[in-house]
Amino acid sequence: RIMLFQHFSCVGSARNELIVTIISRTAGFLSTLGSSLIVSDIAKKVRKGKETDPYQRIMLGLSLCDIVISFFYFFLGTWMTPKETGWLWAVGNSASCSAQGFFFIFGFLGEILYQTAISNNILLLVVCGWKQERFSKKVEKPMHFIIIAFVLTTAIIPLVYETYNPTCGSCFPVVSWDICSTKDEGELCIVRGNEQVVTVIRLIAFALILIVLIFCTVAMVWVYLHVRRQEMRNRRYIFGGSNNTENHRESRRIRKILFLYTLSLYFSYAPGLFAAFANKPISASISRTFVPLLGFWNMLVYFLPNCLKYQRDHPGTWLVTAYCQVLRPQAPCAWSP
Repeated sequence: RIMLFQHFSCVGSARNELIVTIISRTAGFLSTLGSSLIVSDIAKKVRKGKETDPYQRIMLGLSLCDIVISFFYFFLGTWMTPKETGWLWAVGNSASCSAQGFFFIFGFLGEILYQTAISNNILLLVVCGWKQERFSKKVEKPMHFIIIAFVLTTAIIPLVYETYNPTCGSCFPVVSWDICSTKDEGELCIVRGNEQVVTVIRLIAFALILIVLIFCTVAMVWVYLHVRRQEMRNRRYIFGGSNNTENHRESRRIRKILFLYTLSLYFSYAPGLFAAFANKPISASISRTFVPLLGFWNMLVYFLPNCLKYQRDHPGTWLVTAYCQVLRPQAPCAWSP
């Protein structure tokens, strides 16, 4: 049975489709590369027999989820979309479409929840004075279990109801329509998918993005105010001791890391959140340009401390050059809070 697809309907024209497809694939490649570098760095540390801390294990989970969505949804893109849709470079089928939709929901929900876990980890370290050992014993295992169980369950439900279908050149939880054979001429019927499942998934996605952005923002402000109060206290009592000074310096470094991770989240998902209220061509263009870049931004933040150290050791080195040096295979592992 042939299903109905509105060719170019979400981008306006064939020219726009080509531009959006190229941008989406490029962004997906950059994000996949960035997250792969983080995974490689952590794996290298494990191979050398070094112990990892919760921050690095959270980054591992975040990066793996980002690789899933960036590679299968944004980089492969229309290659997994059924060729019957007529979309640019579409060579897939219903099975590859369902797989792409599953990977999208799994990766999307996983990466934003792990992004929240980073903010929670740093909040407890700086504001509550926790050590990574305490976080590992009390929070980490339940956190990983809840995140994986939630995203896996949410991603499986549309798979069961055959609700991963092509839309706008990729596969997403949406129903497919076709002309009814038993009703009036021209009337449409749902031939694949479940509208209730689509509604629930979209509500979960929208609410989760909003909650995550609010939580990460509150955590960032809370950490900033806490460190600011430490600074004021240090100015008042300059004889606080070298240990307090070192702890404060460490808190400031962690505060900067949290700020940059939150900024990367905003750069990726805030435009898409506002684009949901725009017309379809604008919405599709914005979401396919910014969302895939989360892994790339996170890579820049993750390796930033190493790059700054390289600049200190090699005065006059540009930050871009420092990144090139640090990201070489023989570079040392990145600093973690």
